[in-house]
Amino acid sequence: MHDHRRLGRELDLFDTDPLIGAGLPYWLPDGASVRHTLEEYVREEERRAGYRHVYSPVLGKRELYEISGHWSHYSDDMFPPMDLGSEQVVLRPSLCPHHAVIFRSRTHSYRELPLRMAELGGMYRSELSGVLGGLTRVRAIQLNDAHIFCTLDQVADEARGALDMIRRAYRALGITPARHRLSLPGPGGKYVAAPELWRRSTALLTEVLDGSGLPYEAAEGEAAFYGPKIDIQVADAAGRESTLSTVQVDFHQPERFGLHYIGADGAKHRPVMVHRSIIGSVERAVAHLVERHGGAFPAWLAPAQLAILPVSDAELPSARALAARCAGLGLRAELAGPERGTLGARVREARLVPYQAVIGAEEAVDDRVALRLRDGRRLEPRPAADVLAGIRALVDSRGTQLWDTAAALP
Repeated sequence: MHDHRRLGRELDLFDTDPLIGAGLPYWLPDGASVRHTLEEYVREEERRAGYRHVYSPVLGKRELYEISGHWSHYSDDMFPPMDLGSEQVVLRPSLCPHHAVIFRSRTHSYRELPLRMAELGGMYRSELSGVLGGLTRVRAIQLNDAHIFCTLDQVADEARGALDMIRRAYRALGITPARHRLSLPGPGGKYVAAPELWRRSTALLTEVLDGSGLPYEAAEGEAAFYGPKIDIQVADAAGRESTLSTVQVDFHQPERFGLHYIGADGAKHRPVMVHRSIIGSVERAVAHLVERHGGAFPAWLAPAQLAILPVSDAELPSARALAARCAGLGLRAELAGPERGTLGARVREARLVPYQAVIGAEEAVDDRVALRLRDGRRLEPRPAADVLAGIRALVDSRGTQLWDTAAALP
């Protein structure tokens, strides 16, 4: 594996500046393209799974986090409050209190449950400068977060559904988990003191893991302050583990915020809150993908999906026309003309681009493309329309395969 801190800068994906601050990376155009594509993939998968998306502010009154329990159990990891008149506001360390308030703002019937609420939103952690690094430990985080409000007998199915979504995403992204962990409370006072709620939530997650057939390990001291978690661990280039995805069961915050739904009996009932994140923070996900693929991203995720290489200036008009057709099909194409060096040099420069379209004199006249694949394969010249349709189909499949001659061509 590669070190994303070095490779991410070499590939112009992201960078940092002392004037902006430690742990606050900025995204360059190619990195922004990867991030945008990843975010849109997650949103689409969530929509298909019945999630509704919301937006919520990155600030909240201190009182909000006092109610949620973050202030008493997590304030060491939060930025200091800011005085605003007679009030104090805080950069949020988590999205769940906002989503609890959104749920509480409307009356809900049992017929609406499970209610799946998702957001790709910013949150902020007051990390010490000594632990910051690249995209894996940052102070401003874009989190793929969701909260499912459901009845007690729906919890296990919702947690299983979240695990299935994680597995599908990992297949599409080419990610192999290092291990699955059942994160439990440990000694100390950072956890909510509610033994019965911990017992119930731990039993539910254990049931889900046992039924999934996934090997897992229990780890004390790794739970959230309000409940246990299923954590999907990945390893970086140095073999260090971190949590990428998570599924949590929470009885605590529904009680603290007084959440309820109207049951079939007409009475008020308390929902259970299932927290889940499919790819975790976008920053950490991209860091892992850079290291996992060495910058050679799956074609659907790559910043440039097709490099167009005219042999000489004479083929530039045809190359520009091909780039325009790619844009019309929603493909990300990069035109690398002769001004950037010899054909061989341009081929080497585009080594991480999934597809390279070489346009010579014959191809320009016949509207054909001699396609080179990143893995070294070369295809015979084919009609440009067929080649672009094949690439579009493979990108739409969101797989890791570059080309299937039998399936991709008419």
